[in-house]
Amino acid sequence: MTSGRQGNILLVEDHPDLAETVGDYLEAKGYAVDFASDGLLAMHLAVTQTFDAIVLDIMLPGLNGLEVCRRLRKDAQLTTPILMLTARDQLDDKLQGFDVGADDYLVKPFEMPELVARIDALIRRNRGLASTYAVGDLKMDLDTMEVYRGDTEIKLSRTLFEILRILLRESPKVVPRDAIEQELWGDDLPDSDTLRSHLYNLRRAIDRPFDTSLIETLAGRGYRIRGGKGDSPSGE
Repeated sequence: MTSGRQGNILLVEDHPDLAETVGDYLEAKGYAVDFASDGLLAMHLAVTQTFDAIVLDIMLPGLNGLEVCRRLRKDAQLTTPILMLTARDQLDDKLQGFDVGADDYLVKPFEMPELVARIDALIRRNRGLASTYAVGDLKMDLDTMEVYRGDTEIKLSRTLFEILRILLRESPKVVPRDAIEQELWGDDLPDSDTLRSHLYNLRRAIDRPFDTSLIETLAGRGYRIRGGKGDSPSGE
């Protein structure tokens, strides 16, 4: 296993197509990914190698994901963050996952940016890193995926949340258009108007209802968020 820029992920998924799709996306985001297609192999890899997070499907051949998680926590005393990944959407299933030691739960089908955001949040918490960005009166909580301007909560789609996260992370630096596109979609780029449309909708949500605009376009250079002179993102 090679070391990833963002971290090392163990992906436990028995559907080859989904495993390949998720793995490719995570690798495009800078993660190193190891795969297991059944519970026994997942157990072996988890206790013999070091991972920053485990993405664990519940429905697996051999040991199911709940049993894998239970054994990793109870028998192996493993503290690696675990994200349960499953098609089940009943409350009882979620509670079972948390009862055996899962840290988070994501129901299929899901959007890739949300998966990455949840993995990022788990790794940040485990590493003790900052979980919020704030510029001016705009605040983003990366763990709860909530955005506020002042006391007003702003509801964003996953894609808009991810664009805003990138801009806040880099603030007050200018982020080139192609850098945003690469981080969002990797090599599978949409048509040239897609990012422009998303930014239009982000401005409608973040800037238009308020007195001060935070999102700036710099012709030929890219985009940035600034809250005023000397403003930069603060981590809490």
